[in-house]
Amino acid sequence: MAMPGEDTDTTDDCEWNRQVAGALYSLAALTVRRMPRDISLTSVSTLHALERLGPQRLTRLAELQGVTQPSMTALVTRLEHDGLAERLSDPGDRRVVLVALTAAGEHYVVRRRQAGAEALAALIARLPSDEAKNLRAALPSIVSLCSLDSQGANLGTAVQVGSADVAGGCWR
Repeated sequence: MAMPGEDTDTTDDCEWNRQVAGALYSLAALTVRRMPRDISLTSVSTLHALERLGPQRLTRLAELQGVTQPSMTALVTRLEHDGLAERLSDPGDRRVVLVALTAAGEHYVVRRRQAGAEALAALIARLPSDEAKNLRAALPSIVSLCSLDSQGANLGTAVQVGSADVAGGCWR
């Protein structure tokens, strides 16, 4: 698949990266489709962000989720009504309102993550043993991908569909 004048190793790496990324994306989509629809995906993502980052301003949550501030305000109001989140005063600036997980919200996030992990574990158990071993060998890399997002590489807003250059030129 190399173009004339291109480094074949780099092109092959890029192609493999695309294939792995496509498979991981399909797996993530499958996981999302199999989860209960008791609250919206944006609500779930907001709860996970609060668990990962701690209490946040509404404006920051809206930015992280790619929604308007009024939409995030409505979402947080629903989460409050459901007992999953609460509004708190910022101790450093009483004019600022922070959104935080409640104990019920934390429990919800943990339960949902466990249910998703159990569903994937059941699928992995159905794989031939050599393929399951390959997944175990890839675990450190998968964990590293997850930590990249928690370090601020917010993939949901950083990568635009049809973007010209992502991941060092591999996506065209």
